[in-house]
Amino acid sequence: MATPVRRMKLGSQGLEVSAQGLGCMGMSSHFGPPKAESDMIKLIHHAVDSGITHLDTSNVYGPHTNEILIGKALKGGYREKVQLATKFGIKILEDGSRGGVFGDPEFVRASCEASLKRLDVDYIDLFYVHRIDTRVPIEVTVGELKKLVEEGKIKYIGLSEASPETIRRAHAVHPITAVQLEWSLWSRDAEESVIPTCRELGIGIVAFSPLGSGFLASGPNLINNMGSDDIRKLFPRFQGENVGQNLKVFERVNELATRKGCTPSQLALAWVHHQGNDVCPIPGTTKIENLNNNIKALFVQLSPEEMAELESLATLVKGERLHASALSLTWKYANTPPLSSWKST
Repeated sequence: MATPVRRMKLGSQGLEVSAQGLGCMGMSSHFGPPKAESDMIKLIHHAVDSGITHLDTSNVYGPHTNEILIGKALKGGYREKVQLATKFGIKILEDGSRGGVFGDPEFVRASCEASLKRLDVDYIDLFYVHRIDTRVPIEVTVGELKKLVEEGKIKYIGLSEASPETIRRAHAVHPITAVQLEWSLWSRDAEESVIPTCRELGIGIVAFSPLGSGFLASGPNLINNMGSDDIRKLFPRFQGENVGQNLKVFERVNELATRKGCTPSQLALAWVHHQGNDVCPIPGTTKIENLNNNIKALFVQLSPEEMAELESLATLVKGERLHASALSLTWKYANTPPLSSWKST
């Protein structure tokens, strides 16, 4: 019998989730064409039955189709077994393209209602501000989210790619349960100030791309098999001369994993798990084999010496973590105007 996946408290408001979640984006978009719906529902059911109950999606994954997929997967009694997280903030136009970032109250409410409908659920466990609208005071955005909590449409509020100042201001309006951010062996900029702020305020940390968008799991195999519609082709770390340098990072991870008798992905995930009991990584996958492999990372123990060896690899990484247009929406640029500047219409 498999060892059960441990549970953890996410934030200080009472949300309990599996200590490792499942990022669902790649099932519908971004990393190649959408996968077969029946296969993905089978994968989600396997994840939940294995103890991975924290499911992460967004209105932009697909767009929209990932939420619909998750909704179908939750039929037949699965809704009560999961902690469902989705996100809003990025407007999707009729042609499926993105129309900018919005955080005004009307958009907040309309987004929640639309996600509830696509997911076909009565409430969302964790509703994130996916990207920060730098034109709208964060107090205004969170103020509307607070109303949705009071109405029972969402249970907990989260932020993604938010600056320390924005996190503090949001938390003063209504407790923030989780901040989602990129954190892995090769993406550690959030350690500068975002993570300390979360810990000061008792906010949980949800680490997306804990496997470096798959690079830390398979290195050269990933590079050689990316399709033309894979968004990772736009990431600087996957381009030009950066690739050769970054493959050296993968080789070092692979060497240590071999010594420990685990896989590179298990080692990379274990490093994230060792950051603290307030951190929940959400690796994504479309294969049951990889899901089972990732679960085993929860049981990999790392010594201080092994942690130090892994952490030294960050200095070898070459290239920005995201392409230029995406970098402009990261936490470093996520401050909003003061509340006094807001004039509602």
